[in-house]
Amino acid sequence: MKLGLFLLAAGHHAAGWRYPGAESGTENIDLVVRMTQAAERAKFDMVFFGDRLLTSADAHPSMITRPDPLAMLAALSMVTTHVGLAATASTTYSEPFNLARTLATVDKLSHGRAAWNIVTTFADGSVNFSRSRHPDHDERYAIAEEFVSVVKGLWRSWDPQPYVQDKARGIYIDVGKMHALNHEGQHFSVAGPLNVTNSEQGQPVLIQAGSSGPGQQLAARHAEVVFTAQQDIGAALAFATGLRKQVADTGRDPRHCLIMPGLMPIIGATEAEAHDKLAQLQSFTDQSNALAILAEQLALDVSGFALDAPLPPLPTDVVVHSRSALLIRLAHERGLTLRQLYHLVASARGHQIVVGTAAQVADHMVEWVRAGAADGFNIMPAYFPGGFEDFTREVVPLLQERGAFRHDYEGRTLRDHLGLPLPPGR
Repeated sequence: MKLGLFLLAAGHHAAGWRYPGAESGTENIDLVVRMTQAAERAKFDMVFFGDRLLTSADAHPSMITRPDPLAMLAALSMVTTHVGLAATASTTYSEPFNLARTLATVDKLSHGRAAWNIVTTFADGSVNFSRSRHPDHDERYAIAEEFVSVVKGLWRSWDPQPYVQDKARGIYIDVGKMHALNHEGQHFSVAGPLNVTNSEQGQPVLIQAGSSGPGQQLAARHAEVVFTAQQDIGAALAFATGLRKQVADTGRDPRHCLIMPGLMPIIGATEAEAHDKLAQLQSFTDQSNALAILAEQLALDVSGFALDAPLPPLPTDVVVHSRSALLIRLAHERGLTLRQLYHLVASARGHQIVVGTAAQVADHMVEWVRAGAADGFNIMPAYFPGGFEDFTREVVPLLQERGAFRHDYEGRTLRDHLGLPLPPGR
């Protein structure tokens, strides 16, 4: 199976930073470096950084401050040698040329270990980008389709081995291997060529994290890894089966689109101890901003709803992204009160939480992969460093013993780790 570390350094649980022995937060660069290096020692495929383009007083502790994730990747490329380095960047609030250049640079610095998590940004970031409005859902995905196509085109600006560096003839580079893009589209006009050549893996790995209909269509055409939130194996298998069919329908090999749900492991020496850990984390949760966090995740103002009453039926037109749809469905299926839904959101924002012994966590992961519901997992520790150290010390060896995870890296690039082919050339 494939393993990624989703590194939110104040912890994925909203109260993870309060857990005894926990360190924080996102600007604790020493902690970020140590956890990235720990992921490499554990032979993880990649470390992943999410992003948020605006902040507020009631934001999640791991989101209230967010150093630029692409700058973080560049720094981490200097202190690691094998682990993949992935980061989120928005197609709504970026320019294709700038982003293609930055990602290609990180890919060169890391010798082929970079990845881009493609997002359209559901939260309104227009206030920070001199925009008059935030594009609606369908428009954002139309922009994203053109944006990704332009970036991929720019990454094909150079044929392999363009440097000649013949001092006697005075030829530095073979300009015949340089190709302009000359893109003129509805949203972008980009001439190219890109002024960065390709890394050992050809181009950064493309990740996609939206599970809505348009998100899955974008993934089917472009994504090589899909991050998703799934709560039960049946729904996960249905999602995986549907997405793989869409990938095949585009003419791509479904094996080259890996599905990695988020997973928060809470590990104890016994199952009871693990549940006690989760209960302690929940006891630290600040109830005062419950409605604010719910409103952000649901993309819906819930200030008029009672916390201890079930979520009332909502019209379908308020569901603006896949995560809000997932949470609303869970609330209705399980009869959750808003307070219960808040605890679910505060814990893992709709991702699955597996509470138990290391063996139980390993069993769960192996079951999902063998059933075809996942190709691996994006691990989301509730707190750092202990929540991640528990996983690498106790669960990873069990996965290795069962032949479910590597003992060592067999290549240098992220594509090597993931079993992905080099991207097609011109």
